[in-house]
Amino acid sequence: MKTFEELGINQEILQAIAELGFESPMPVQEQVIPYLLGGDGDVVALAQTGTGKTAAFGLPVIQRIEVSTPVPQALVLCPTRELCLQISSDLSDYSKYIKGLRIQPVYGGSSIESQIKSLKKGVHVIVATPGRLIDLMNRKTVSLEHIRTVIMDEADEMLNMGFSESINAILAEVPENRNTLLFSATMPAEIARIAKNYMHQPKEIVIGSKNEGAANVKHIYFLVHARDKYLALKRIADYHPNIYGIIFCRTRRETQEIADHLMQDGYNADALHGELSQAQRDAVMQKFRMKNIRLLVATDVAARGLDVDNLTHVINYGLPEDIETYTHRSGRTGRAGKTGTSIAIIHTREKGRMRDIERIIGKKFEKGNIPSGRQICEKQLFNLVDRIEKVEVNEAEIASYLPSIFRKLEWLSEEDLIKRVVSLEFNRLLDYYRDAEELDIPEERSQKKEKKRGESDEVKKSRGSQPGFARLFINLGKNDGLYPNTLIDMINRNVGGHVLVGKIDLLPNFSFFDIEKREANYVIRSLKNIDFFGKRVFVEPAGDKVPGTTSSSGRKPFYENVPRREKRAAGAPVRKHRKPVSEERRSRRSHKK
Repeated sequence: MKTFEELGINQEILQAIAELGFESPMPVQEQVIPYLLGGDGDVVALAQTGTGKTAAFGLPVIQRIEVSTPVPQALVLCPTRELCLQISSDLSDYSKYIKGLRIQPVYGGSSIESQIKSLKKGVHVIVATPGRLIDLMNRKTVSLEHIRTVIMDEADEMLNMGFSESINAILAEVPENRNTLLFSATMPAEIARIAKNYMHQPKEIVIGSKNEGAANVKHIYFLVHARDKYLALKRIADYHPNIYGIIFCRTRRETQEIADHLMQDGYNADALHGELSQAQRDAVMQKFRMKNIRLLVATDVAARGLDVDNLTHVINYGLPEDIETYTHRSGRTGRAGKTGTSIAIIHTREKGRMRDIERIIGKKFEKGNIPSGRQICEKQLFNLVDRIEKVEVNEAEIASYLPSIFRKLEWLSEEDLIKRVVSLEFNRLLDYYRDAEELDIPEERSQKKEKKRGESDEVKKSRGSQPGFARLFINLGKNDGLYPNTLIDMINRNVGGHVLVGKIDLLPNFSFFDIEKREANYVIRSLKNIDFFGKRVFVEPAGDKVPGTTSSSGRKPFYENVPRREKRAAGAPVRKHRKPVSEERRSRRSHKK
């Protein structure tokens, strides 16, 4: 393995990176740095987040800057404000001992006037989000005519965010004899097109395989019912007392709800999604980087470009629709040579998608078992003991209090004192998990459900009469624009997972559908009072009411005669007493109210 000095890095930069703790080049740095320093060739580098990309392009770019010429000579394009600021900060750190070198980040969500003033003072490197750079170009306040190097970092993410036209417009304005570097975790067709149209015989550098998962990341899945996903999430967090990670959700609503529930339950958590203002987003990220927040619940869009080190876990609260998104998610842990864990909390219908991901990333998911209450208590207990053992005692600060404390506790033996300290911290958790149920779906049952998906239409049509399913009524029908696929999508979106839907009978003004009995109450609560194109939804057990039948008098069933706004009251089932539930499950139910 070569040193940075052997790669050609000069002394000013070597001194700066040594102070930052750089010891030896990472693989992407070892390949990219000498290539850029040795010529003007273009590069397409396929590498995961956290593999050292910023230093790979940043060190040679800085070294090639002519400080005596205060015009933009290098342009770095990146997808988000956070990544823009992070790259700018890193480049400033690398160039600490190069006098007069100026780096300017330009991004949306901040005053464009102040950025224009900074640009007018003269800068050497611009780090920009595409949208803000286009604004500056349209105002004629930035010149790209002296740009010698263009870097597109996380290019696939920029395309996913809709910046394709902006990137094309920017590349059309920089000199053709520029040096172009494209960094991407994946290689979609649009990336290949940009490389073909705007790059000259680029050298392709691949760290690992295309779309491959990070080598240091372990992939684990937990199979649970949709209604138990939040309980499973909490148990996983409790089982890892020192967890520091991101929980990925598919929608803004789900993201905020999960974050709210975690905070209500005493976890150091917060949400990151598109409905937050820039100031709120900055505050959340500052707390997360300081580790005042241990669990960040985020949407994929909001998390794009986040650069946070030392994450222990990435948790998928359900799998994303496309495999590239999973690659980006899991690549946020196991960075810089450290190990990490990517967890997927899934329902049976997501197993097929999981197998597709396994095939593309070249890694197998391990089957995990949701920790039992006993296992969690044991793990937390020894974490407490470890904290007590390692705590720093400030003798000077507590010395004046100790005599009174000793007198107060002198009647306790050493053993009694230890028991009381442990119990004081631990009784709440013990009570909470005393009657904790098993949440795992047995693998055998899961396989049977997968097999059912291949059944003939005739079998599916009769499924409503099979044991294990409940018949539900919903106050939406064909006249409301309800179709089978619409209903299934609405159910899965609101329960936060995938549940097994059986026979569906659509009528003009309302409908009936079959759902697994275990999921029925959860589905009813999840769909309560949601909005469907301006109409408030309610769902309830169908009882013995069957669509299309007639009474002995030849009239339509009662449900078809009741005016729409009266149906719920008229058909409401008698409320029954429920069996006692554990404290854990009672907590989950309260979140759904």
